[in-house]
Amino acid sequence: MLLCVLVAATIGCDRVSKQLAVTNLAGAAPRSMLGGTVRLEYTENAGGFLSLGADWPVVVRTTVFTGATGLGLVGLAAFAYSLRRRWWPLVGLTLFVAGGLSNWVDRVVAGHVVDFMIVGYGPLRTGVFNVADVALMLGAAIFAAAETQDWISRRTRYDRPA
Repeated sequence: MLLCVLVAATIGCDRVSKQLAVTNLAGAAPRSMLGGTVRLEYTENAGGFLSLGADWPVVVRTTVFTGATGLGLVGLAAFAYSLRRRWWPLVGLTLFVAGGLSNWVDRVVAGHVVDFMIVGYGPLRTGVFNVADVALMLGAAIFAAAETQDWISRRTRYDRPA
């Protein structure tokens, strides 16, 4: 039940923030906050991470970012079921799938993803991203950390002298 709430909250926050970006940022000049550390700038991303594939032919882009991504999300959801007794990897994978699902819905409905946040200091800046991307990255980090901890724990347990 908690995982369903996590999925709903992730997708809900992403949908609301994207709607606010469409309403308040589309067609407007970029907005800078916190001394330029955070910038809000409306972008429609037809590609993937850092707009990779945005210039691909529509058929290829649709096949990869809608078809293959949809199948991948189904596969990850099935894999998540196998982790049902391992809480932290499951939370990480759930966040990853929720973020991916929200962006996938954008691609199915509109053919692009709305991105609007940039973070950085001076010349060091991220690409433009959204709340779903934050969930994806946070989920990947939690999953990797949990799996690394599990691997270290197993390795330590078996490497001890008898």
